Amino acid sequence: MKKEQYIKIFNNNMRQSAEKLGPGQQWTLQHNSDPKHTAEVLSEDVLQRMRDASQTPVSNKENPGQQAKPQAPSARTQPSKPQQSPQFGSAASDNREELKRRYEREQAIIQEELARIARKEREAARQDITRAVQRERLQTLQESEKAKQLGKQLEKKEAELKALDAFYREQIAQLEKRNLDHFKTSVEQFHAAANRSEANIKPRCMEPVCTNLQAQILLCYRENRNQTLRCSDLAKEYMQCIDAAKKNLLVNRG
Repeated sequence: MKKEQYIKIFNNNMRQSAEKLGPGQQWTLQHNSDPKHTAEVLSEDVLQRMRDASQTPVSNKENPGQQAKPQAPSARTQPSKPQQSPQFGSAASDNREELKRRYEREQAIIQEELARIARKEREAARQDITRAVQRERLQTLQESEKAKQLGKQLEKKEAELKALDAFYREQIAQLEKRNLDHFKTSVEQFHAAANRSEANIKPRCMEPVCTNLQAQILLCYRENRNQTLRCSDLAKEYMQCIDAAKKNLLVNRG
C-alpha cells in the first residue's frame, strides 16, 4: 500500500472514532506489530465512563418538588439555546486536546513506521542491486577465466598439431628416402644380374639351312600362283630337310 493511501485510511478511522465518542470520553490507538495494520481499541477508562454516563441522571432536569417559575412575556420570542456547563466545556476541550495530542503521536508513529518501511525497502533494494552486481561480476569473471582457459587449451592444441605435422613430415621424408634408396639398390641389383646373365650366356652362330630348297619353293609359288599344288613336292622335300637339320642340331648339343 502506498504512503498516501495509508495516511488517508488512518485519518478516516480517526474521524469516525471521534464521532462515535461522546463528551468526556477518552480513547487510545493501539499500534499493531504489523506495519501495514493498526487496530482501534477503546481503553478501560472509556468503557467505564460510558457505563457511568448511562447511569447518571441529567443535571438540567427539573426536581419533582419544584415548580416552574412563570416567565415574563417579551416582545420578540427568541429560541432557547442549550445551556452548557463550564465543567462540560472544559472536559470537551480537554478531550479535544488529548485527542489532538494522541492523533499527533499516532501520526508521528505512522511517519516513523513509514520511514522505517521505506528504509527497509531501500535497504532490500540496495542489497538486491548489490547481489545482482556481484552475480554479474562473478559471471563476468567466470567467463573471463573460461575464455583464458579455452585460449590456453587452443594454444596447446595448436602446438600439438604443429609437432604432429613436423613428425609426419619427417616420417614422410624418411619413407621417401628409404624408397629411393631401395629403388636405386634394386636397379643396381638388376643391372648386376643382367651383366652376370649376359656373361654366362655363350653367343651362338646361326647358319641358315635348306637355303636352296627355300629359294626353289619361292620361285615355284611365284610362277604358279593359281596352281600351287605343283609346288607340293618341293614343299614336302623342304620339310624333310628342316627335320633333318633339327635332328642334327640336337645331336650336336647332346
